[in-house]
Amino acid sequence: MNQNKNAFINGIRDGIPIALGYFAVAFSLGIVAKKAGLNPVQGFLSSMLNHASAGEYAEFTVIMADAPYVEMAVVILITNIRYLLMSCALSQKLHPDTSLLHRLVVGFGITDEIFGISIARLGNLNPYYNYGAMFIALPGWSMGTALGIVAGNILPVSVVSALSVALYGMFVAIIIPVSKQNKIVGGVVVVSFLASYAASRIKLFDRMSDSMKISLLTVVIAGTAAALFPIKTEQEEIK
Repeated sequence: MNQNKNAFINGIRDGIPIALGYFAVAFSLGIVAKKAGLNPVQGFLSSMLNHASAGEYAEFTVIMADAPYVEMAVVILITNIRYLLMSCALSQKLHPDTSLLHRLVVGFGITDEIFGISIARLGNLNPYYNYGAMFIALPGWSMGTALGIVAGNILPVSVVSALSVALYGMFVAIIIPVSKQNKIVGGVVVVSFLASYAASRIKLFDRMSDSMKISLLTVVIAGTAAALFPIKTEQEEIK
């Protein structure tokens, strides 16, 4: 019980900067939600259930286009498909005895940043760590959207854009320590940056969504790294 409590508190601690970054980004997203005709309560629920900036932006765009629900579901699925890969990767960090309910809740709360801090944890991942991060980060995202709808265009766009930069700085801060500890991880990070830049410049990928590009690069780069530099199990290390 104490172990779960400590994991939950650690999750809240690590989730605070994520929540602050989310609030700034979601605030600008709330302005788009207002244009789509959503009220603050609807915006809050939308962000709580679909906590992804690209996915929500696509959602609001479909709403403004008055498209059918089926089209909205397909668009959101394609935009957020990378989280399926993140869920599979994060499931390997959980203890084999972790129940299906815990796995489902952890999978529901995955975002880019929560995945980053979770995958960086040493050893098996305690689900309560994710619950702590979700407890503070997801309401921050949802409240940002709701208040963005209320405020409308009160704040200048330049101010909101400046605040959102902090989110990317925080994400870089997550991967730097792990890259310093493990040269292979550092090399994979560098290759990922270069491959992502190349994909943005190659016309062949122009018709792909950003999420689809990320998913494709993740499978190729992660699969190649796993094949070339497999992680030894405890039994193999003992031998």
